[in-house]
Amino acid sequence: MEELYGYIERITFQNPDNGFTVAWLKAPRVRDLICLVGTMTAVRPGETVRVVGGWQNHMVHGRQFSVTDCQPEAPSDIVGIKKYLGSGLVKGIGPAYAERIVNFFGEETLRVIDQNPEKLKTIPGIGKKRIDLIKSCWDEQKSIRDVMIFLQSQDISPAFAQKIYKTYGDGCIDVIKDNPYTLAWDMIGIGFKSADKVAKKMGIANDSPKRVDAGIEFVLSELSGDGHVCYPLDELTEIAREMLEVDADLIAMRIESLAEADRIRLAKLPQEEGRRLFVWSKSLFLSELGIAKELKRIRQALPHLREVNAGKAIEWAEENLSIKLAKNQALAVKKSLTEKCHIITGGPGTGKSTITNCVLQITGKLTNKILLAAPTGRAAKRMTEITGRKASTIHSLLEIDFKKGGFKKNRDNPLDCDLIIVDEASMIDTVLMNQFLKALPDHARIIFVGDINQLPSVGPGNVLKDLIAAKMIPVTTLNEIFRQAKGSKIITNAHRINEGIFPDLEADPEGDFFYVECQEPEEVLEKIVGLQTSRLARRYGFNPLHDIQILSPMKRGVIGTENINLALQEKFNPKGELLYRAGRKFFAGDKVMQIRNNYDKEVFNGDIGFISFIDHFEQLMIVRFDDRDVEYDFCDLDELVLAYAVSIHKSQGSEYPCVLIPVHTTHFIMLHRNLLYTGVTRGKRLVILLGTKRAVAIAVKNDEVKKRYTALVEAMRGEIEQLGGLLQE
Repeated sequence: MEELYGYIERITFQNPDNGFTVAWLKAPRVRDLICLVGTMTAVRPGETVRVVGGWQNHMVHGRQFSVTDCQPEAPSDIVGIKKYLGSGLVKGIGPAYAERIVNFFGEETLRVIDQNPEKLKTIPGIGKKRIDLIKSCWDEQKSIRDVMIFLQSQDISPAFAQKIYKTYGDGCIDVIKDNPYTLAWDMIGIGFKSADKVAKKMGIANDSPKRVDAGIEFVLSELSGDGHVCYPLDELTEIAREMLEVDADLIAMRIESLAEADRIRLAKLPQEEGRRLFVWSKSLFLSELGIAKELKRIRQALPHLREVNAGKAIEWAEENLSIKLAKNQALAVKKSLTEKCHIITGGPGTGKSTITNCVLQITGKLTNKILLAAPTGRAAKRMTEITGRKASTIHSLLEIDFKKGGFKKNRDNPLDCDLIIVDEASMIDTVLMNQFLKALPDHARIIFVGDINQLPSVGPGNVLKDLIAAKMIPVTTLNEIFRQAKGSKIITNAHRINEGIFPDLEADPEGDFFYVECQEPEEVLEKIVGLQTSRLARRYGFNPLHDIQILSPMKRGVIGTENINLALQEKFNPKGELLYRAGRKFFAGDKVMQIRNNYDKEVFNGDIGFISFIDHFEQLMIVRFDDRDVEYDFCDLDELVLAYAVSIHKSQGSEYPCVLIPVHTTHFIMLHRNLLYTGVTRGKRLVILLGTKRAVAIAVKNDEVKKRYTALVEAMRGEIEQLGGLLQE
C-alpha cells in the first residue's frame, strides 16, 4: 500500500449513494495532478488529505490511484493553506482574503486563526465583525471535524457531519451515543440500517427495547411515506420482524408498550373479513379523528350568509358572465349556495372553473369575506388567474408560527371568512387537512374542488376520495366535456385514458397532443434533450426552462428524472458558477425543486425555483421561487434536487405550457392509469409522449390503484373501535 499527501484540486464525479468519488490531487513536488478513485464521501475541493491505496491502470482513463482510506489533514505548505482557506470551507474567508492572510502570516496562518485570531486585525481591511465570523466558523469546523472522526469510527458517511452538527449542536456526539436511532428520524439520507450499525457498534443488543421500539416507529414512518395513515397490525409486525430479525412476540410486546406510553395508537376497523386491528402513529390517528370532528362541527353550525333564491341567482350570474350552465353545473352552483360543505369533482374541461366563478359572482354580492386556497403555490397562482381574485396556499393562509411551531390560525384564532373555496383538494394530505379545518370558523361555508382520478396526495392519506366515500358531504361529479374543451386532444385523451381507452396518437400538425415513437430509452433521452433545448422553442416560442417541464414516472434509469436532469444540466449550464455538495453539482441558473416542507423558509415539497446566486464566501445559495428569494446554507442543500425533470407525483397541482412524458416499458413497475392521466392533465398548451405504444397500452389498462390504508371513512361514520382507554385525545 502507498500513501499520498496533497490538496484536492477538483472533483469530477461523486455518487451520493455510496460515496464513490473521482477527484484530482495536487501533491507537493509532483507536476501533474493525480487522479484518485474510491470511496471518499467527505472530501471537498481545497481540502488537504492523506490517502492510502495503490496504483492501477484503467483501460479508458489511464493511470489512477485507487483509494482505500482517506483522512483530512490540516495543510502545511503555503499553497495548500491558500487553497484550503479560499475554498469556502471557512465563512468570511474567500480566495482574495485567503491570499492576503497567507501572504501576511505564511505557514503560521492556521495556528494564528486557531489560537490568536485577534492578530488578523493587523491585516488592512479585516475588521472585528469579519474576525468574529472567521473565529465562529473555525470553531464550528473544529467541532464538525470531531463529529466526522466519530462518524467515521461508526461507519457513517462524514458527509452528514455538518448537518448533524447543525441539528444537534455541540452535544451532537452525546445525542448519538444516547440514542443513535435519532439519526434515522432526523437526518435525510441516514436510514434505520445505518443508525442500527452505529447502535450495534455501541453495544446495543439486537433485542434491546430501545432498538425494537425505534424499529417499529421507523416502519410506521416509512409506511406513512408510502401514503398509509395506518397499517394492519399483523402485516406491520411481519415487516418489523424481518427488518429487526427478532421474534414476533417481542415486537407484539413492544407495540403494546408503545401504545401504553401513548407513542402509537391501536384500534379496530370493520373489514370484509370482520374487525381487524390497525396501528397508527399518534399524530396521524389524531389527525383522522380531527378531520371527522371538525367537519361535523362545521356542517352542524348555521352559516352567516343569508339565504338566496338559487334559481334566480344562477340566472343573474349566467347573464352577468355571458354563460349558460349545463344542468349538472347549475346543480353544483345550487349546492354551493345552500350546503355548508360541498365537494365538486371532475376531470379537465368539465367546467370546474366556470362553477367556481359563478359561485364567486353570486356570493360576492353577499359578503366580502371570501377566501381562495390551494395546496401549492402554482395551484394558487392558477386559481388567481382564473378567478381574478387573490388565492393563497393553505400554509400561508394558516400563517406559520416560527416561534412555537405549527400555525397561528387554529381553533382559538380562526380564519375570518364566510366562504372558502379550496382547489386541487385531492392533493391535501391528512395532517394538513386537519390543521386547515381546525382554523375554519363554525359559520364558514366550504367548497372543495378537485379531481379524484389524479394521483393521491404526496403525504399520507387519500382525503378527498375518503370524504366522498363516507357519503356524509354532498358531492357533485362532473362528467361532461364542454364544447370549447372538445377541440383539445389533451383533454379528450386525458378522459380516454381515465376511462381505460387507448388515447388518439394520430399526428395533427396543428394539434396540442403528440406521440413520438422511440424503441430504446437512449433514443427517448436524445429526443427529450433536442426538443427541450431547441426544437420546441423554435416551433412554439416556449422558454425552455420556464415553459417546458419533463415528467417521468421513475427516478432511476436512463429516462428517470435523475439521468434526464444531469443530461439537461450539462446542456443548459456547461460553464456556470459551480457548487459541488454531497455528490451533486449545482450551477447558478439551475432549475431546482424543494423536496420537503421547510416552514422556516416557507418553501414546500414540490416548489420549483431557479438558482440565482452561489456565494462560496458566505457559504450561501440563493434560490428564486416565483417572486421571492430564499437563502440556503450549503449544509441545507439536501433539500434541493434538479428539476428540469420531475416525477409525475411531484407535478401535482401544477400546470405547464408544455409537458414531455417518457412512457417506456423500462418503467413497467410504475405504469398505471392514474399516473399517466395525472401527467397528461398537467399540460396546458402541448403534451408530448415519447416511448412505445406498448408502454402506453400497459399504463391505460392498469387501473390498479396502489392501496393506501386509511380510516377516515370509519372516523366520519364513528366506526373506529378504540382500545383500552389508550386512545383518548
